Amino acid sequence: EQLAWMWTTFHMGHYIPLSWMTLGLDYLAWGMNPTGYHATNVVLHAVNAVLIYFVARRLLQLAAPALRSAHGASPLTYASVFAALVFAVHPLRVESVAWITERRDVLSGCFFTLAVACYLRARHAIATRRWYWAAVGVFACGLLAKASVMTVPAVLFILNCYPLKRLPGPGGIFGADARRVYTELLPFALLAALTAGLSLVALKPPDQLALGGKLAVSAYSFAFYLAKTLLPVGLSPLYEMPNEIDPSNPPFLAAYVVAAAVAGVAWRARKRHVALTVTLVTFGVVLLPTIGFVQNGPQIAADRYTYHAAPALAILAGGALLVLSQRWALASRLIAAAVVFALGVATWQQTKVWHNSESLWSRAVAVDPSSPIAHGQLATEFVRQDRVDEAVTHFVRALALDSTYAEGHNNFGVALVRLDRVDEALVHYQRAVSLKPTYDEAYSNWGIAVARQGNAEQSIRLYAQATAINPDNSTAHLNWGNALVRLGRPDEAIE
Repeated sequence: EQLAWMWTTFHMGHYIPLSWMTLGLDYLAWGMNPTGYHATNVVLHAVNAVLIYFVARRLLQLAAPALRSAHGASPLTYASVFAALVFAVHPLRVESVAWITERRDVLSGCFFTLAVACYLRARHAIATRRWYWAAVGVFACGLLAKASVMTVPAVLFILNCYPLKRLPGPGGIFGADARRVYTELLPFALLAALTAGLSLVALKPPDQLALGGKLAVSAYSFAFYLAKTLLPVGLSPLYEMPNEIDPSNPPFLAAYVVAAAVAGVAWRARKRHVALTVTLVTFGVVLLPTIGFVQNGPQIAADRYTYHAAPALAILAGGALLVLSQRWALASRLIAAAVVFALGVATWQQTKVWHNSESLWSRAVAVDPSSPIAHGQLATEFVRQDRVDEAVTHFVRALALDSTYAEGHNNFGVALVRLDRVDEALVHYQRAVSLKPTYDEAYSNWGIAVARQGNAEQSIRLYAQATAINPDNSTAHLNWGNALVRLGRPDEAIE
């Protein structure tokens, strides 16, 4: 029954059966003890680092055969280890690893990198077709872990251009050799296209921005991810999307400049520094599914969205170390060690943000004091801790920033009921359901409030409304039953 659910559900807008299965296995092993779930994420992330080491080593061998032959395997090993560590201990990885339900990132990342590794192995002189079909199979598994793995065909196309140098081929882009490559990539492309269609069905994307807004958000996201990779400071669990997107605002104008500059660098480097061009193009291509062109959720960007794209820049860093080590071997290794140490310290500090809900939302408020969601979530955590007076301050701030924040109105109502300010709470519940007519939790909380005023009949109508919207709202059913008992109707209450 559980497997049937995992393989048929679009829960939370995703089709990720393999990710659900790993969480199910964790539950069988650990129950509700989070330690085991965290351990699984860490192990998968460590496996990804090892896979990136081997992919980096192979790509650097192909890109710099002269350096390898002149100086032996040792510099190549150091460079590949550096690439793997730059990926693994970077603070942008914290969200994907520390957040248990981002299992889909670390699991799909494993399949993503393994698919590339198998494909590179299939292109080895002594390889067999089994490695090629292994790459196709692993890619299919990746798509079942998280749909954003769909960029693998594009990555393989880029790698066939460089460093495999199979495209355009002796006969040009329409020659026999090129057609052979296209045929190889066809199964990957078909699987990716199928997944893209399934993802749109699963996601049911909300109202989308106009084209100008989409371009502004995409440029901002790209510039943001590149900047945070190079200088990972000011990281937050939430970078909230502004209510209004004005493409002429300074942050978006700056993003256009960055995107244009990166494009210019990639174009100018295409002949003398082709590795730089390939890296920048790959980084951008892998980011495409998460860069905001199809908007989903309240964020304009998220640390976790860099998980699949980050290896491209990490391998470029490994290549830079390899080149640098030819002239300054000791100095280059000291610099590499210092970089890894600095990233590790920053990651250790960023992990503390994910210690509990209070530290998480306190950080979000500190980074962006203008985020209504961050204030609202921090306030909700304070209510949970029975620090209601502190919660009220943040609820007031959240609703001052965004009066259309339905969840903020509902949760503020809960806090006001705790303070016996029921009449004020009713106003916020009414506002919540007017903003979000299918908000079953707000109807249920509204019912609790009127029940405290002694109006059991009205509370029953509100509970009925909540359960009509969501038949699985157990709190509404329970409170409905309690109201019926108070009215002397126990037989109805039992149901």
